[in-house]
Amino acid sequence: MRTTIDTAGRVVVPTRLRDAVGLVPGEVEVTQDGAGLRIEPAAGDGFVRKQGRLVIPRSGAVIDDDVVRQLRDADQR
Repeated sequence: MRTTIDTAGRVVVPTRLRDAVGLVPGEVEVTQDGAGLRIEPAAGDGFVRKQGRLVIPRSGAVIDDDVVRQLRDADQR
């Protein structure tokens, strides 16, 4: 899927891709990944206390068997 980078360096991530990985408006982590870039939801600043336990807040990403399989296969390359 192609998109463009404007003169300010901004990239539009198509809705279909954002929805597939759970990206929402706000901060993201951008790191170099070989000759490409990896964009991931930014980790929260901390934990949330629920029922006396500290838990990692939800990112909004839906993770099912297909996503796990794709992540596993991507790591094998």
